[in-house]
Amino acid sequence: MIDFIERHVTGLPDWAESPVLALLAAAIGMVIALLCHALLFRILSRIARASASESDDIVVNRLTRPTRWAFVAFGVIFAARETPALEAVWSRFSGFIMPLLTGWIAIAVLNAFVEAMIVRADITVENNRNARRRRTRLSIFARIGTFLIVFLTIAGMLASIPGVREVGVTLMASAGVAALAVGAAAQPALKALIAGFQMAMTEPISIDDVIILDGEWGRIEDIRTTYVVVRLWDDRRLVVPSNRFLEDTFQNWTKTTSQLLGTVFLYLDHAADMGPIRAEYTRQITAHRLWDKRAQILQVTDCRDDTIEVRLLMSARDGPTLFDLRCELREGMMDWIRREMPEALARRRQIQVAPMELAAAPSMVEAMLGSAGTNGAGGGRIN
Repeated sequence: MIDFIERHVTGLPDWAESPVLALLAAAIGMVIALLCHALLFRILSRIARASASESDDIVVNRLTRPTRWAFVAFGVIFAARETPALEAVWSRFSGFIMPLLTGWIAIAVLNAFVEAMIVRADITVENNRNARRRRTRLSIFARIGTFLIVFLTIAGMLASIPGVREVGVTLMASAGVAALAVGAAAQPALKALIAGFQMAMTEPISIDDVIILDGEWGRIEDIRTTYVVVRLWDDRRLVVPSNRFLEDTFQNWTKTTSQLLGTVFLYLDHAADMGPIRAEYTRQITAHRLWDKRAQILQVTDCRDDTIEVRLLMSARDGPTLFDLRCELREGMMDWIRREMPEALARRRQIQVAPMELAAAPSMVEAMLGSAGTNGAGGGRIN
């Protein structure tokens, strides 16, 4: 009688507490949620395809999977409202599932935003400095944000366990010792994380920057939270800790602009006529496809015992282009000098002595030595 009254007072039918019907209610809720999700994202996909921008397509594709499971969870929640047996089961697992789904959706939204912004930051254009800076910041902040989301998600999942929650309260009571232990253990990770944040703010390097590090020439391929990947000229990868770019010295050839100046040195004979050589250099660099028309100068920068140093100054839009320009102009100028002005090539000069002078050389030496002995102190002779 008491059970009958309690059931009628609460307004719940007898079948609401049946495990089989609870599973059936959960299945119905999930099916309805999946149908709603499929209908909603079909509409969103058509809208995204109809637009000219790629950003909305990226957002829709990134959010499809995590939101599908979120819809399933909401379907179970609505079904559990009318089913006490299902609600009892759901209450045991919701502390794990809901933080996990929330973190998954947050990471998907973050990645969708980053990818959409990267699409707009095109680094394939010639003047890509701003695009590389934007892509670098997005990459670093995305990794820092992902780390924080994962950390908070795991913390939320662990907080749903009573035993873990009690351990956390106990640790908070002894916060002094715990803080020292955690700080000592997490010092490398925290240092790398702070270094990544500093790199995003101060921007010593950006994606696709050309740098010289440890005598190696390469480009910044990827910037992680704790390390940086440098793609060297021969396709090797140099993995460098992030804090090294904040503490050590390195060369960045594209810090403010990708345009560079370069030199080619020619070592010619002292008798070389600079007029024709200067005219030929002007002709070759003016007609060259790699020259960006900013700088071209020929100067004699040094004079040595057997040669003069001629410097050819030139400019190009970036480092690899400048390297090719220097190599081709060095080859072109030396080929022209060899064909048109062979007398300008460096050569060694020797003084030719006549045979009569060679025969008189011993008598001259003896005369010099005799004179030195007569004029010496004490009037001594040299035998």
